[in-house]
Amino acid sequence: MRTTSEHVYPTHWEADVVLRDGGTAQIRPITADDAQRLVSFYEQVSDESKYYRFFAPYPRLSDRDVHRFTHHDYVDRVGLAATVGGDFIATVRYDRIDESGRSASAPADEAEVAFLVQDAHQGRGVASALLEHIGAVARERGIRRFAAEVLPANSKMIKVFTDAGYTQQRSFEDGVVRLEFDLEPTARSLAVQRGREQRAEARSVKRLLAPGSVAVIGTGRRSGGVGRTLLRNLLDGGFTGRTYAVNNAFPEGMTELTSPELGSAGVPAHRSIREIAEPVDLAVVAVPAEHVPAVVGDCGEHGVQGLLVVSSGYAESGAPGRERQRELVRQARSYGMRIIGPNAFGLLNTAPAVRLNASLSPELPPAGRLGLFTQSGAIGIALLSGLHRRGAGHIGISTFVSAGNRADVSGNDFLQYWYDDPDTEVALMYLESIGNPRKFTRLARRTAAVKPVVVVKGARHSGSAPIGHTVPTTRIPDATVSALFRQAGVIRVDTVTELADAGLLLAGQPLPAGPRVAILGNSDSLGLLTYDACLTERLRPLPPRDLTTAATPEDFREALAAAIEDDLCDAVVVTAIPWVGDDAPPDPAEGGRALAKALRSALPAGGARKPVAVVHLEIDGLIEALGAPTTIPSGSTAPSPTAPAAGQGEGPASADAPGTRGIRTGSGIPAYPAAERAVRALAEAVRYAQWRRQAAEPGRVPEYEDIEETATAADIDALLGAAADADGPDAAAPGGGRAPRSTPLDAAATQRLLDRYGITVLPTLPAPGPDAAAEAAARLGYPVALKTTAPHLRHRADLGGVRLDLTTEAELRRAHQELTDALGKADELRPVVQAMAPRGVDTVLRAAIDPAAGAVLSFGLAGAPSELLGDIAHRLVPVTDRDAAELIRSIRTAPLLFGWRGSQPVDTAALEELVLRVSRLVDDHPEVVAVELEPVVVAPHGLSVLGASLRLAPRPAPADLGPRRLPEY
Repeated sequence: MRTTSEHVYPTHWEADVVLRDGGTAQIRPITADDAQRLVSFYEQVSDESKYYRFFAPYPRLSDRDVHRFTHHDYVDRVGLAATVGGDFIATVRYDRIDESGRSASAPADEAEVAFLVQDAHQGRGVASALLEHIGAVARERGIRRFAAEVLPANSKMIKVFTDAGYTQQRSFEDGVVRLEFDLEPTARSLAVQRGREQRAEARSVKRLLAPGSVAVIGTGRRSGGVGRTLLRNLLDGGFTGRTYAVNNAFPEGMTELTSPELGSAGVPAHRSIREIAEPVDLAVVAVPAEHVPAVVGDCGEHGVQGLLVVSSGYAESGAPGRERQRELVRQARSYGMRIIGPNAFGLLNTAPAVRLNASLSPELPPAGRLGLFTQSGAIGIALLSGLHRRGAGHIGISTFVSAGNRADVSGNDFLQYWYDDPDTEVALMYLESIGNPRKFTRLARRTAAVKPVVVVKGARHSGSAPIGHTVPTTRIPDATVSALFRQAGVIRVDTVTELADAGLLLAGQPLPAGPRVAILGNSDSLGLLTYDACLTERLRPLPPRDLTTAATPEDFREALAAAIEDDLCDAVVVTAIPWVGDDAPPDPAEGGRALAKALRSALPAGGARKPVAVVHLEIDGLIEALGAPTTIPSGSTAPSPTAPAAGQGEGPASADAPGTRGIRTGSGIPAYPAAERAVRALAEAVRYAQWRRQAAEPGRVPEYEDIEETATAADIDALLGAAADADGPDAAAPGGGRAPRSTPLDAAATQRLLDRYGITVLPTLPAPGPDAAAEAAARLGYPVALKTTAPHLRHRADLGGVRLDLTTEAELRRAHQELTDALGKADELRPVVQAMAPRGVDTVLRAAIDPAAGAVLSFGLAGAPSELLGDIAHRLVPVTDRDAAELIRSIRTAPLLFGWRGSQPVDTAALEELVLRVSRLVDDHPEVVAVELEPVVVAPHGLSVLGASLRLAPRPAPADLGPRRLPEY
């Protein structure tokens, strides 16, 4: 018998998806109200496609067909539709069947699936997206296997199934191909899904960045105003496509907007975008918020591909604005359009074939290697200006976007685009919120494997998103975010200045092969400051080479050339103060230019083999001359600035891939006004290069033969079932509602689950009185420990709640009496007796589930180091053997594990294995939402887990593992 909830419309199945060509579609369940939409859709399908679907001529749907295809129970019969503009463009349906192929109900776990895609939308990846979503729905409803019958001539549909990556079986009978495949995701199906996601989202960004035509909606008739400024900047930047001015206030019959600032040719003018005869790829919307819905509707009907909304009055203005922003996204996506903004500053693309300046920036910066994403218009302006000034006009931008409220297109989308964009070699990002941390770290890790990703995170300590950013709030502490970034290879910096510092170095210099730094210059004091800064950043500086204040540019050239050729260093920092020798030119700027020329001439003809940075104090003309580009013939063997070291593998596009400029222009030598800034940027490059070398040989998740995964799953199901019975039937609403409570396990259940994963907890026995304590000690064997387990005293040895090394019954009885006399009654203290563990270092290991980031593993030393000093390291689950080794070594107090001050090193191999086993537990069983092992005493040989707690909750929705979908804010 079906429950009422099973017939309720499942709103959580609704999703917006990006298709192969970069457009969007909405996927949702089909309802009884869709009868007319279904009929209209079917009328637009070709006879051939209808034949492929029904294996016979089928010109029209009967009333019975329409009823059957629009009435579902959302359990045994489910239909989904992909829609654009409210109209169906494709449908998919499954019917549960039994072993003989007849209609069935649960527990039958197989279903027959069939698709129909409108001919005009075939080839856009609609069927592939629908397969992902109908597969997820089927798994939710207990279906584990799909069957599909396809005519041999229907090669497109056969390809949809075979390319999906599932485990399949194929047979041929009676002229029909029968495909059967398991719905359990595989490594290949997940790789296929993520590959499609990357290509689709990258294409959706490219449609915004490289439009063939742009309409500025809201262009004023007179100079001034946002719309007119955007149009002028678009024209001044030299946009290579068609440009249109749109304003419903233009007089009827007006066909051209003319003005000296817009050039002699004028701009085609229209009262509505519907009046434009040609296709429009990008619409820049600069009208008041109350007029935007009508504009979006016109753009959708005209077939515009994307919107840049600079209008304000959305989520940044409060609750009504937030709802207005959500409706804006819903409306745009219903037409297949993506949005940058609202409240956006704009976007830039410096590619010669595009030259797009659809922003409020008065000039298009020079073309270069830096891709820049910012959620703040003010920060975007500052970064563009700072990079232009620091690079003397030679440090260029490939693409730039200031996304404003980031209601749709986000940093994740630009990471997808930059991943294989040959014109972008360094990605710089200013983020104030991260809507999907799990996906961000996944995309950043993949991108960082081929090019640097540098991030500065604003709003770190407020615990909430800035006004206007309607993203889910994450409870991840800032320290955890930093650790997750490091695990993903992201270079995290603290300020916008450091973002520019790192970008300048990475864009113009090769990655260092190690941490050894040569220092040379004409100031002993500045050299020592640089030396100290290197030590602070954990680099390995060589003794500074003092060239004396009388050093000439030629002295600098010879010293730098020698350092570059020296195999004992991996990077060079040149320190310089104004030239004060007898031969110094009277014009300080001339001296700066001479020094820059000497330093640049020291670089090998094919480009530097190691990074070089300059620290200078008030040397006029130096920055401009150092920043001038160096021309390298396209056939040169010089490495790209961020080329991987030997053995690191190659990215998706080499430095000379199609789309580059024919010649590569180096970005010169970066210059810094302070030693600390130069060294910090260099240290980030060193750490990134080391991560990249390690990423070329990623770790593995070990298999342990003693892990009982199936038995653990059965135990968890039983424990959760018992908890649900205790909570009652309304503990959680089906398909949504409030989240069910997590359930703490008692000691016995905790021990049983941990045992199944090879994790042994040293047993404890209750000691409510002296006699019980003595009996427990006799069973466990002396020496023993007596400790309280009351929540307010757990792990508080400083309060006297723990007595160790009790070797006799008399000592134990006396300790029990002292404990109760000092701290309270035994029933309040809940004392227990535990066998003594070998001496070692007390540590703590935890795992917790964050709704946004997924499972996070944390490690530190027990007590003050972790609780008072916050010395805790974090990693995302699943943890590899390499991650485990890095985790225990990344805390500041790690030397205590490795023989600090002559102490005996502890068994870190056993500790790493424990980390891996806990990671496997929470990764294999998402119902395990919290694990705490404290203390874990790591001895010179082996370790002992003295305390453990676990919490369970019903399996949460997969974090970044479900079918592709755009976020809903």
